[in-house]
Amino acid sequence: MPRHSRHADLAQKEVAHQMDTQMKPTRAVEKARVLLTVEDAARALSVGRTTMYALIKAGHIATVRIGHLRRVPAAALTAYVDQLTTEQPAAA
Repeated sequence: MPRHSRHADLAQKEVAHQMDTQMKPTRAVEKARVLLTVEDAARALSVGRTTMYALIKAGHIATVRIGHLRRVPAAALTAYVDQLTTEQPAAA
């Protein structure tokens, strides 16, 4: 393969990689989401999916429905964590 062609291929791959990484959501974009899936909310609290559904069913975490989708407002997670920290005594 001629040298020019190899460099052109490498440059094209680099441009494609940069465009691909620019198209993927960053952590900052993910943090800006106001509504989370139940699975994402579970990850945010470091609990399992089943535990998250149990917390929702028990009324500890509020959810909203959009059509047939269930979403957890990010504010509901903050409120739940705030509630836990005020209910539990600080570790000595």
